[in-house]
Amino acid sequence: MVQESEFDRNGIGLHYGRVKQTDIDRLDDAIRDVPDFPKPGILFKDITPILSDGDLLRLTIDGIIEMAEGVQVDKVVGIDARGFIFGAAMADRLGIGFVPIRKKGKLPWDTIGMSYSLEYGEAEVEVHKDAVAPGEKVMLVDDLLATGGTASAALKLLGELGADIVCAAFVIELAFLEGRKVLGEEVRTEALLTY
Repeated sequence: MVQESEFDRNGIGLHYGRVKQTDIDRLDDAIRDVPDFPKPGILFKDITPILSDGDLLRLTIDGIIEMAEGVQVDKVVGIDARGFIFGAAMADRLGIGFVPIRKKGKLPWDTIGMSYSLEYGEAEVEVHKDAVAPGEKVMLVDDLLATGGTASAALKLLGELGADIVCAAFVIELAFLEGRKVLGEEVRTEALLTY
């Protein structure tokens, strides 16, 4: 177990080892391609084989933590729902708080929301109004950066709360969908695997 004292509070330090290219290759090999899901013409990148293998899950969390090396992070923010898996595990390992950004109507307290466009309509995400204090340094975490709509909405919500966004980190980026451009150059954006 990593003790909080092992981490430099002015920036995340790495005291558990580095994720190597061979580890990234193992993660890549574990991702399952599912054709025509959730609809015809889509090639879905299934991360459940990573989740069901303790070693691969640990490597994924290690890789996400490495993305924040040298930066102070006060809270990890995860996007509904797979961002909760990676973000909460990362926050636990670092001994810092976790903030969920959820689909509309799923949070029980006072919230602010942000709508965003989908290829088939609109959706909305919300966060508690008191989830992040102004000036807190946050890292946004999710499993996938595709078109960037959900992540962009989440970043706008965090901006409204006054958060200092130090990084947006993803397990997978589908670069051909250009979601990174939607997030903007002012947001440090990282991904473990890029397709």
